[in-house]
Amino acid sequence: MSRLLLSRNIRQEGDVVAVRQLARTLAGQLGFESRDQTRIATAVSEIARNAFCYAGSGVAEFALDERDLRQDLVVRVVDHGPGIRDLADVLDGGRGFGLTGARRLMDKVDVQTSDGGGTTVVMRKARPARSGPLAPADARRLAAEIARSDPHPDAMGVLADQNRDLMASLAELRERNEELVQLGRELQDTNRGVVALYAELDEKAEQLRQASELKTRFLSNMSHEFRTPLNSILAISRLLLDRLDGDLSAEQARQVGYIRQSAETLSELVNDLLDLAKVEAGKLDVHVGRFGVEALIGGLRGAMRPLQTSEAVPLIFEDASGLPDLVSDEGKLAQILRNLISNALKYTEAGSVRVSVRHAAATDEMVFTVADTGIGIAPENLDRIFDEFVQLENGIQGRAKGTGLGLPLSRRLAQLLRGRIDVESGVGRGSVFTLSIPVNFVASPAAGRDAVRVLVVDDDASFRYVVRQILGSAPGFELAEAVNGAEALERARAWTPDVIVLDVHMPVLDGVGVMRALRAEPETAAIPVVVLTSHTIDAGLRAAFEGSRALLSKDALSRDALLPLLAPAATKGRP
Repeated sequence: MSRLLLSRNIRQEGDVVAVRQLARTLAGQLGFESRDQTRIATAVSEIARNAFCYAGSGVAEFALDERDLRQDLVVRVVDHGPGIRDLADVLDGGRGFGLTGARRLMDKVDVQTSDGGGTTVVMRKARPARSGPLAPADARRLAAEIARSDPHPDAMGVLADQNRDLMASLAELRERNEELVQLGRELQDTNRGVVALYAELDEKAEQLRQASELKTRFLSNMSHEFRTPLNSILAISRLLLDRLDGDLSAEQARQVGYIRQSAETLSELVNDLLDLAKVEAGKLDVHVGRFGVEALIGGLRGAMRPLQTSEAVPLIFEDASGLPDLVSDEGKLAQILRNLISNALKYTEAGSVRVSVRHAAATDEMVFTVADTGIGIAPENLDRIFDEFVQLENGIQGRAKGTGLGLPLSRRLAQLLRGRIDVESGVGRGSVFTLSIPVNFVASPAAGRDAVRVLVVDDDASFRYVVRQILGSAPGFELAEAVNGAEALERARAWTPDVIVLDVHMPVLDGVGVMRALRAEPETAAIPVVVLTSHTIDAGLRAAFEGSRALLSKDALSRDALLPLLAPAATKGRP
């Protein structure tokens, strides 16, 4: 509900000026600041001028909206002219300043028009909260005072008022400009700080890389040094146990057996350290061959049987017949499975350990599962178990000793085979470790190249940095970057990457446009694409990037999540 305060007919050009003066005076009486008085007066005069110029006449009505205590100022300008054609074009700023200017100056502007039916423009401006509501009697008195003091405007006086308004606007613009200049200086300082931070991060990353390289070299050298005396201890203990130099008493045989058992444990640790160092240095070779899964499981059944120390915990191997052959490194695959099975037996006191394998036809992966009914792992420790030398505290820790290298090494070996290890567990309800590897391993990323070429496309420098650090922490990757879709297509054509990591929203050309362009050209159509996005991965996004290798959320970005997706022979991931 609106309370009409006053109105003014618009029949001649002087009435436009009079409406402007009425708007300014009323705004001042209603408690608006000088700046808002100028904005209201300017907006009303522009719409009144439109009514006079295009319709020949009109009426301006000033009212208070009494639907709430704030009592917004409402100005309604009505004419009976030809109406506005192409209203949308006018509102978009296609021509004229009147309506577009009023929309900038007032809080809300509504326009109703029809061809030949005239135009009604309703403008609204919220009153300052400090002004308080006007009682009906006060509103009537205010309207009467303004109506009595409504003179025919003096042109020179109006010009002086407009000049004052202009000077005030210029002062405000100058103030805003000074604020922008200051903000620009602050942004420059911030940018310099960010650049310095990136430089420091790069320096720290290089130091970490060198430290990691030194650690790897140390482990490799020391492992070789340890192996010679350990092999001697094992050989001599074997001679003693075989009684080649004379018989041993039962106590002596027990003592030599302890020596040999300790030497074998230490030898396993040295071998794990050496393998880990080789993987980190990128020097562990993959020996690819074709072999049957059933034969692999049969070999594991015989090799793992001696580790089954309790008849209360049976080691069950499910039937693996009828599965396709694997083309991979049989030795490293067996090493991973031995580690997973020995861990399951070590931490299971009752129940069973079950080993199964299936072929995932959709992704052409062989999926090995080792499930136990042991002590389980707390959710917060599921990532820690893959850290080197980490052993979790538990009730059977004293009896289940280990080096803390089995799982980290197994994950590295799985990645080397273009696969991954996943785990599901909970305290007291056992663990399920799943190893997934491609049925067909491709030994080299691309013909004639040793490194996997990865093109990272993202306009956000921070995420390019994160991906750069992840790839820098793993051997065998060569990186190129692009900051928008157009640059990405140029790099893809010239550099022929093995895989592309692609953002969704970018300037110049977005991720969907890049995908279409890549698939349209024979030279780039087969390049796998991993989509990295900060948006919710829903059905619409999957449809837009159909044919991509995987959709990965940026908040889930990690080394273990990204690296398995970047191998040229990797199978299509699960978004």
